[in-house]
Amino acid sequence: MYIYIHIPFCCNICSYCDFTKIYYHEKYVDAYLDSLEEEIKKRYKNEVVKSIYIGGGTPTCLNIKSLEKLLKLTLLFNKDKSYEFSVETNVELDIEKAKLLKKYGVNRISVGVESFDNNILKILNRTHKKEDIYNCINMLKKYFNNINIDLIYGVSNDINVVKKDIENALKLNINHISCYSLIIENNTMLKINGFKNIDEDIEYEMYNYIENTLTKNNFIHYEISNYAIRNYESIHNINYWQNNEYYGFGLGAVSYINNIRINNTKNINKYIKGEYEQDRIKENKQIRMENEIMLGFRMLKGINKEIFYNKYNKDIYKIFPIKKLVEENLLIEDDKYIKVNNKYIYILNEILIRLIN
Repeated sequence: MYIYIHIPFCCNICSYCDFTKIYYHEKYVDAYLDSLEEEIKKRYKNEVVKSIYIGGGTPTCLNIKSLEKLLKLTLLFNKDKSYEFSVETNVELDIEKAKLLKKYGVNRISVGVESFDNNILKILNRTHKKEDIYNCINMLKKYFNNINIDLIYGVSNDINVVKKDIENALKLNINHISCYSLIIENNTMLKINGFKNIDEDIEYEMYNYIENTLTKNNFIHYEISNYAIRNYESIHNINYWQNNEYYGFGLGAVSYINNIRINNTKNINKYIKGEYEQDRIKENKQIRMENEIMLGFRMLKGINKEIFYNKYNKDIYKIFPIKKLVEENLLIEDDKYIKVNNKYIYILNEILIRLIN
C-alpha cells in the first residue's frame, strides 16, 4: 500500500498554487495533527506500506515540535523493509528539521526550487533567492542521497531563463528533477492579476530543450514532467500513474481503495471535527479503464498490455482506438507495451481526447 499525507499549512502562499492550503496558524496545527492521527487510526488497516509521501502546503513550515508530532504518526504504519519515504520542503528548511526528518526514516526529499532566476521567483511569490538553493541542497546532501527539485518553466517568454535553470540544476548533482510548465489556475494570484500564458511554440521549444539536455546528462525521462538518474524514479508517483490503490490522509486528500475514490473535505473546521470525507465515488470498469489510459500514457514506458488485460479482463485494442493512432505514429507498440511516441508526448492531452471520446 501507498500512503499520502497532506499538510495544508504554508508560511507564504505562492502566486501559482491551487492546492489545498491555508496560512500557518499555531492554533490550528495541534488540532489538525490530532485529527490526522484519528483519521489514520480509523481508516488504515495495517497493510504493508511501500511508500509514504508527505506533501502540502509546506510540511516543513511546522515548528520543530509539531513536525516531530507529524513524523511520529508515520510510526503507525507497517513499513516494507525497502520503503520510500518522501517529504516536500521549501528551500528555507533548516538543519535541525533536516536532522529530524532523517531521524524518522525520511529517505527522499523534494525541494520546491521552481527557478534559479530571482525575477521569476518574485513573480511566483517565492521567498528564497538563487544562493539559498545551493545552501539548502548542500546541507541536505549531508543527510539524504535521494533529492528531487521541482522547477517551473514558461513563466517568461525568454528561453534563456530555462537554459540557465537547467544548467544550474545540473550543477547541484542530484538524482531527480521535476519540470512543470506553468498552468494559470483559477483562484490563484496569477489568475486574479491577469497573468497570461506564454506563446505555445516557445513553451514547446522549452520542453524540448529540457528533455534533450537532461537526457544527454544521464537523466531518464520516465514521465512527462519527471526525470531521474536510473533507479531513482519516484516509487510513490509511479503508483499513481499505474492507477493502483493508495490512501490519502488529511485535508483535501484523495484515496483510491477497492475501486472507490474517496475525496476528503477541504474545510479545515470540518476536518478538525472529524468530518473527514466530502464524498465517495464508486468507479465502474469503464471509468477505471479510462483512468488507466489517462494516467498510464503519462509514463514514457507506456501501458503494459498484459497487466491491463489481467486488471480488467478486456483487450485494450477493443476498448480504445489504439490501432488507428498506431497507424498515425502517435502511439508505438511492441510485444509488451503501448506508449505515446516520444515526439508527440508533449501533445498528450490531444491524444487522450482522441482515445477516450
